[in-house]
Amino acid sequence: MSLHPTLQPYADAWSHSIEAISELVQPLPEADWNRRTPCPGWSVRDVVSHVIGLDSEMYGDPRPIHALPRDLFHVTNDHQRYMEMQVDVRRHHTAPEMTSELDLMIIRRNRQLRNENRDPGATVRGPLGTELTLEESMRRHAFAVWAHEQDLRAALGRPGDLDSPGAYVARDVLLAELPRVVAELAQAPRSSAVVIDVHGPVEFLRTVRVDMQGRGTLETAPALGPAASLSLDWETYVRLACGRVTAEAVTDRVKTDGDPDLAAAILRYFAVTP
Repeated sequence: MSLHPTLQPYADAWSHSIEAISELVQPLPEADWNRRTPCPGWSVRDVVSHVIGLDSEMYGDPRPIHALPRDLFHVTNDHQRYMEMQVDVRRHHTAPEMTSELDLMIIRRNRQLRNENRDPGATVRGPLGTELTLEESMRRHAFAVWAHEQDLRAALGRPGDLDSPGAYVARDVLLAELPRVVAELAQAPRSSAVVIDVHGPVEFLRTVRVDMQGRGTLETAPALGPAASLSLDWETYVRLACGRVTAEAVTDRVKTDGDPDLAAAILRYFAVTP
């Protein structure tokens, strides 16, 4: 195995999630591929198409040449148009076509990862022509595939893997966005602290401290007398942070203390995925 040790956890998380997705969809009858998922406008088929498309681009395949319909209500910006391309080209594929393509992609990507010998800092191409490091690309991809595994589980009524390797990658990806949410978007007062307490299959307590310049930093130490605190379960945290539900839809699953306006603002800007 030539994969750099820094990259191995992301490869392991991806492998676990993609195999879980394959197991979920292999036995589905044709009708279940049309089930609605928590992703706006996307069915089970669409989510699997998206995952196939993501891995296709990670592998290095060219993007499809395809004109999107103009009546897709859920597509409103360039990022969504970019992501929709791989989905729309597969909208009329049958269940056997979908599972066959998914299986082939898993084989190709596993082979690619076995032969991957680039440094984690190597520059690679990302969505919309962006450039990022190989490590960041693999980290984001492991998170995305796990998140879409959860979308499929929600659509199919098959909960699970909330504490799988991908869940811990997701935790770190989402936590990295918390200082921006609290300090920049929710405009927490300077020289204040906000505590996020998450329980369930993945548990953690984090403090976002806002300095005199209004910059937020993430800490593991609890804060005494925080300006606001939020307590919620891990599944709700993920659904909120990934934009799958609104704060209003899960008020019974989120406990807040301290400044109610600040807590409401944090929840309003909690979704950090595009």
